[in-house]
Amino acid sequence: MARVVITHAVEDIDRWLQGKAERAAAIESGTGSNVTDYVAADGSNNVAITADVSDPEAMQGMLLSPPPEVSAAMQEHGVVQPITAYVER
Repeated sequence: MARVVITHAVEDIDRWLQGKAERAAAIESGTGSNVTDYVAADGSNNVAITADVSDPEAMQGMLLSPPPEVSAAMQEHGVVQPITAYVER
């Protein structure tokens, strides 16, 4: 199991935080668990998510080409591209 960190900007922090349950479900559908959200301490609209991921390649594939329901949730939550994933080594 690898620890993955996902970073990106959002349109509005409060709006993004309200989608926590949907976000966790989307990440879990990409082989993730133990999903945790972080907001930038500098007050910017940058966020990070960490998760334990059993298949980092599947997670990366989901982030690069999200299924329609994940893409819709990203749009609803105000996710701003690009999304960057970092994998523990």
